[in-house]
Amino acid sequence: MSVRRQFPRWSSIKPLLGWSWPTFRKRDRGLEKVLTIPDLRELAKKRVPLSVFDYVEGGALQEISIMRSKDSFQRVEFHPRVLRGVTSVDLSREVLGKRTSMPIILAPTGYTRMMHYLGEYAVAASAAKQDMVYALSTMGTCSPSDLATATPEGRKWFQLYLWQNRDQSRDFIAQARDNGFDALILTVDTPVSGQRLRDTRNGLTVPPKITMKTFLNMATKPRWWANLLTTPPLEFAAMRGYDKSLFELAKLIFDPSVTLKDVAWLQKEWGGPLIVKGIQTVEDALEMKKLGVQGIVLSNHGGRQMDRGTTPLELLPEVKKAVGDEMEIYIDGSVLSGGDVLAAVALGATAVLVGRPYLYGLMAAGEAGVDKMADVFREEMENTMTLMGVDKIDDLRPEHVRLREH
Repeated sequence: MSVRRQFPRWSSIKPLLGWSWPTFRKRDRGLEKVLTIPDLRELAKKRVPLSVFDYVEGGALQEISIMRSKDSFQRVEFHPRVLRGVTSVDLSREVLGKRTSMPIILAPTGYTRMMHYLGEYAVAASAAKQDMVYALSTMGTCSPSDLATATPEGRKWFQLYLWQNRDQSRDFIAQARDNGFDALILTVDTPVSGQRLRDTRNGLTVPPKITMKTFLNMATKPRWWANLLTTPPLEFAAMRGYDKSLFELAKLIFDPSVTLKDVAWLQKEWGGPLIVKGIQTVEDALEMKKLGVQGIVLSNHGGRQMDRGTTPLELLPEVKKAVGDEMEIYIDGSVLSGGDVLAAVALGATAVLVGRPYLYGLMAAGEAGVDKMADVFREEMENTMTLMGVDKIDDLRPEHVRLREH
């Protein structure tokens, strides 16, 4: 048998080429190659100084809590159903009475403009586009009023540390209320700051000091430093006027004397939805249920406070069984893929909070990097749910997943 040959045509060759003609359109080729959150992490590591990357990446002491959180998600096993006719997937989820595009909340993080000169502004803008909730931190480098002015659209929550000076706490609450923040997150796992050895060894300060070590690293990250030096100085925006060192500020911010009575006080002062972040036992979850808070975050602070803390994903089923549906349950810590989000929802979480993933995106490419983070999570969730035979994220149940022993 013979096959007639023909002269190759461009229309046949073009699809086989792994390159394209150069264009004048500005492109971020590194970002275009990102397929996963770990890819985004590696890109971020290349684009910021080591001390900045380590601040995001690191945890307390030996970082055992971080390793255990990652391990818990690696032990997830899905139980897919077949022949379910899933032709489209609905990822939307009700969070505090309103639908959001995905069960992902961008967690409060400190020093955010250290990662990228646009900091919270870039994150909030991306969250608004993606129809996700963004939580601004007390330790943020942008004030609630400035953020609301720059990005009036989108849902915003405000994270609060109860100061020893309750009048200052009242001021923060008023800032959040007056600028349209629709929920308050009270962080309760910080009676003192955790011992983060990477930051100590790197000599991390805010703003960064140009020591010989940082100068040598600076030489390889000129764009990051140029942006830092040509934009307004880094500051804790909610604490303007406090001319104190980080150590002195920490003593003002973290109050080891806070008790359950202070939660009740805050409910009255705020008057809106309250979420308590840093719950690590069933007993404390039940205490929050008694107080009538609207939500809790099962969290070991991303492994940044007490090392060997409770692993949120492992605690989740017990807490869900104990508190039922009377308040929303969120978890955080080492949520690094769409499958991680789905596992948490199936085991009883309303949504997850992510911090490091969007900070990787921010360090890598600013707002475009945060957009990429959201795209990665969305694509992974849609693909996994289709393979699981589930077309609505609200339909995920414990029978869809289990945690393998090892």
